[in-house]
Amino acid sequence: MSSTTPRSRARRLPLAGFLRVGRPSDIWFKSALSVVAAVAPLNLPLLALGRLDLAMYTMAGSLCALYAHNRPYAARARALAWVVLGMLGGMAVALVTASLTTDAVVLVTVGALLAAVQKVLSDATRIGPPGHLILTFISSACLFTPQTLGQVPGHLALAAVAGVWAWIVGMAPGLVRPHGPERRATAHALNAVAGYAQTRGSGEGAARARAAAVAAVHGVWQSLRSTGTRSTPRRALERLVVRAEIALASPAGTEPERLRAWARELRGNGPVPRPGDLTETADELLGVDAELAFGERPLLRRLGPLAPIALRTALGCALAGYLSLALGVGRPYWALVTAASLYQANVTLTWSRSVQRVVGNLAGVPAFVAIVPLAHLGKPVLLLCVLACAFGAEALISRNYWLGSVCVTPMALLITEFARSQHPGELITDRVVDTLVGALVGFAAAVVVTNRRAGDSIEHALSAVERAREHAARVLACDHPRPGALESARRGLAATVVDLRATADTAAGEWWQRAVPEDRVMPVEDAAHRTLAATVRRQGLHSLEGARA
Repeated sequence: MSSTTPRSRARRLPLAGFLRVGRPSDIWFKSALSVVAAVAPLNLPLLALGRLDLAMYTMAGSLCALYAHNRPYAARARALAWVVLGMLGGMAVALVTASLTTDAVVLVTVGALLAAVQKVLSDATRIGPPGHLILTFISSACLFTPQTLGQVPGHLALAAVAGVWAWIVGMAPGLVRPHGPERRATAHALNAVAGYAQTRGSGEGAARARAAAVAAVHGVWQSLRSTGTRSTPRRALERLVVRAEIALASPAGTEPERLRAWARELRGNGPVPRPGDLTETADELLGVDAELAFGERPLLRRLGPLAPIALRTALGCALAGYLSLALGVGRPYWALVTAASLYQANVTLTWSRSVQRVVGNLAGVPAFVAIVPLAHLGKPVLLLCVLACAFGAEALISRNYWLGSVCVTPMALLITEFARSQHPGELITDRVVDTLVGALVGFAAAVVVTNRRAGDSIEHALSAVERAREHAARVLACDHPRPGALESARRGLAATVVDLRATADTAAGEWWQRAVPEDRVMPVEDAAHRTLAATVRRQGLHSLEGARA
């Protein structure tokens, strides 16, 4: 252990690379098409009845279709159900509050508290994109929608019906490609391991590639485990993941193109490629007991480390809303939502998101100016414009957050016109002011509320890796370990290694923290990876490396 404690210091915030446009997600079209399929059928009847003013409630449920596209369908069914329930819970609190008071300060305060709860629960449950933001947007907008207490049940019913439809939309692709998410996760792991194998385990970038490969393999095991029963297609995918783990243990003896070829074969619905060099030994590696040996930490234990993030969110959203009110802006919830959208795992990532949010929202204003004359031709055209913006936002956001925000801005402004026509100049002014207020105040809150637990988290993660490595070493030393013991130890060690790297990367982006002790982290990681490789060799898989399928 190092004898010196790294001093706390403020880290320089990066100024480049935030707006670089990347490659789109492999499944960008799924969320883009899902939001259209979830929104249009529920709003077309309202349009026909002349009640498009109720569309904000149906859209609340329809937007749940944006979630869980990367999860296997068994896990997606559960995740979407919880998202819908969470949406309805936040919406119920917002609507009841709006019906009981018109005090804007109270409404902002409730909105900020809801945003903090939604942020923490989204992070703790790892629900994935779009995280808490959609839920916060829905509850904040409902807080500033005047209504009576008697109207609340009907509005919640509309959202619930739309939420059920969103669940159906999210699950429908499973009828055509029931194992699609697991196949994509396996392909991603194979490509990540191929990238590490290409480095031959040494040289510049090898450590980072190894960390990415280990995380991808760990992620695909979690994905496969969430499917429930071990079906025949799942067993075939498991064998490919085992083959990826062999490559991790011996990158210098691996052909990267072979792994990439298997990844390409996983596209579509064709047969899962079967490595011919894995037979009985692979089946032992895939034991059910070993697979389930290392589970998730309890939810309450995952909530504790998120306390600073919760405080940042509550404080930043509340102050942004209060300042917006003081400036006389008519829609302070836009400032609140802007602040809520910023908060990432650390200050550096929050700064990056702040720049992207401001650039995207401001660039979206000219887009709104161009679209609004068309939208004012009639309600049907207005609805089509909203659908086009929703599709565009999901199609672009995976390339860079600011690109998606360019479409989100006109969509948010156009949604306000469902109830009645608005003055474009007033909408634009409110949006620009709220964007700037939310970004400045929200980021200031992230800087002021320091995450002092980040340094402690690294110490805990280091200790966890060392304990897991020592346990794996003891199992390796046994001549005849009990069935599944070695695999259980290996999976547990892999999980702690992934957690250590994520914890170190998060802490590296915090301000006013002790410098990340990389002189301790790297040796512990290296030792853990050597132990992981030893477990693979002990299980008799390393000798298969030179074989061919």
